[in-house]
Amino acid sequence: MKIVGIIWLEEIVDKLLKKHAVQTVEVKEVFNNFPIFRLVEKGHQKDENLYTALSQTNTGRYLIVFFVYKKNQKALIISAREMNNAERRIYRGK
Repeated sequence: MKIVGIIWLEEIVDKLLKKHAVQTVEVKEVFNNFPIFRLVEKGHQKDENLYTALSQTNTGRYLIVFFVYKKNQKALIISAREMNNAERRIYRGK
């Protein structure tokens, strides 16, 4: 999957920081650090599905990022948080 850019919504950026203590730079690192992509569900718009990206940040945090893969190959960020144990096992088993 090729991601050519990230789409940020202000309310999502605020939620990431306040609720999950995830900074936008960490989300960018997830996409740059060879993530595992997984389809979560088909989107309401044709060819715009919900995915997760699992990877580590440059400081070693294990994060999962939820995003809509847009037709223009950009990722609309929905959420991001620390991986749970099951997600870490999936990531380590890549």
